Amino acid sequence: MLLQLDNVSLRYGTQVLAEEVSARVERGDRICLVGRNGEGKSSLLRLIAGEIDADGGEVVRANDLVLATLEQELPSGCTDSVYRFVAGGLGEVGTWLADYRDEPREDLQARIEAAHGWELMPRIGAVLDRLGLTAEDTVADLSGGWQRRAALAKALVTEPDLLILDEPTNHLDIAAVEWLERFLASYRGALLFVTHDRALAQRLATSVWDLDRGRLRVFQTGFDRYQSDKEKLLEEEARNEALFDKKLAQEEAWIRQGIKARRTRNEGRVRALQALRRQREARRERQGRAKLSVDSGELSGKLVAELTDVSFAYPGEKPLIRDLSFTLMRGDRVGLIGPNGAGKSTLIRLLLGELQPDSGKVRLGTKQQVAYFDQRRDQLDPQQTVLDNIAGGRESITVGGRSRHAMSYLADFLFSGVKARTKVEALSGGERNRALLAKLFSQPANILVLDEPTNDLDVETLELLEQLLLDFSGTVLLVSHDRAFLDNVVDSCLAFEGEGQVREYVGGYADFLRQGGSFATADEKPAEKKAKSKPGTPAKPPQKKKKLSYKLQRELDGLPGVIERLEGEIGELETAVADPDFYQQEQAVVEEKLKLLADKQAELETAFERWAELEGMMDAE
Repeated sequence: MLLQLDNVSLRYGTQVLAEEVSARVERGDRICLVGRNGEGKSSLLRLIAGEIDADGGEVVRANDLVLATLEQELPSGCTDSVYRFVAGGLGEVGTWLADYRDEPREDLQARIEAAHGWELMPRIGAVLDRLGLTAEDTVADLSGGWQRRAALAKALVTEPDLLILDEPTNHLDIAAVEWLERFLASYRGALLFVTHDRALAQRLATSVWDLDRGRLRVFQTGFDRYQSDKEKLLEEEARNEALFDKKLAQEEAWIRQGIKARRTRNEGRVRALQALRRQREARRERQGRAKLSVDSGELSGKLVAELTDVSFAYPGEKPLIRDLSFTLMRGDRVGLIGPNGAGKSTLIRLLLGELQPDSGKVRLGTKQQVAYFDQRRDQLDPQQTVLDNIAGGRESITVGGRSRHAMSYLADFLFSGVKARTKVEALSGGERNRALLAKLFSQPANILVLDEPTNDLDVETLELLEQLLLDFSGTVLLVSHDRAFLDNVVDSCLAFEGEGQVREYVGGYADFLRQGGSFATADEKPAEKKAKSKPGTPAKPPQKKKKLSYKLQRELDGLPGVIERLEGEIGELETAVADPDFYQQEQAVVEEKLKLLADKQAELETAFERWAELEGMMDAE
């Protein structure tokens, strides 16, 4: 047992996030934590990580538990080198190691030796090699995908038994998401993660924790099976509550009967009624389902946009789009897929007439009403309440040609009286996205442009948004890294395949892959920089390498072959584990394969560490 929640309670103001919940994390578990937006998933993760305390109960951790968290936000403003950033995961001694690497000093050497820091140094090199990171790169200069790798390396350098991830796919393009998915599938430690990416949850999760109205239910099953089991559980709950309410109504009618009935009433029955009333008062109602609808406005022209041999590049940069010919018709639902920075937003601006091409021709349709979902949520004022953001101080708004009370409209998006009057800055990420959808759908539109609309949304709202887009009679342009969402919504994809080439594929992301589609990732690591001497400092003469003993030299010479063999074996095992049918096998077979994969990963890390150690012995003076 790594960790146990024992009757834990957690509150945020008057809201009960967790009420006497109990659960366990065992070695090797891969747990997906699910729940509606605002239910308290991130707070529960912070509690488990030890960042906040429980209001009741106890969190029991194994004595030797090493726990690490992959932060939700990218380290985009970090000006440290990758080495210094990753070493920082080891705490103060990691900072000393980074300082010593930049400028060796006797006082640093003494501190490191006293803290047994030299034993930790091979870990840093091993994790950088494993994730393909270059030590000298500056974190801020990396793309989003490589920043996520650096953040993961910082977590892994502690060799955690339990890795906690809160929405790890946010800000990543599809290529980076698929890399992260493959890496986590082969990770030998325990995982506890929150994600809106259903494809990721389906591949990784071996069990599901469901946080619903303060209760935590544990489903010892994969994500697909969990969804069907949860639906059955809610149906059973609804039937039981209906029977309970019927009995309560009958007893209330009995107690209100005339004087004759009161004279003869059974006192035990009265006490039972009082108990029923208390039980009904204690019931926590499940939040209603969001009711998403969009004002389609008037029909646009049949033609929305026609691009003929269009090319575009920003001044001084490589072309993002070369010789693209594409026709967008009313009612089309098109997904734009490709690496971050490939030009997806630029193409949308060309299709809407906001940019003019460098060459080629763009012909626009008529009667266009565009509603734009911005992933940065710039259309929301964080200092204003949800109500003020949507209604602007008015009591009523016009939606679909008819007047609606603003509070009634917001209730469709699950903003009750209190939530509707909450400032946007105090909302969770998912709630902010719902608020933005409420603002977006209150405007007449026949063209919806959605830039990463799925970030932070719970699964139920995602499915409702999917249905809304399928029912929408207008045109949809969708930028998303959510593969399941793309598969369920779009009719075709425009794929950015590198070097400015954009090609159309019929169907969703799975169809794109099936047709042999691929795109060169712009999410590549910058070329390795050559180490430069500091200004005014003479270059150090190359040190003469120390000669190893015959036995150690033979060991060092043989390690590259060992590493290559292990990487090949791990690759084969990762492919087997990634197969959708892998977890349909007997449990003993699954556990044996996972244990073998974990053992091989451990051997590989040991080989990397030994290699770094022997190289270090040669470099020592």
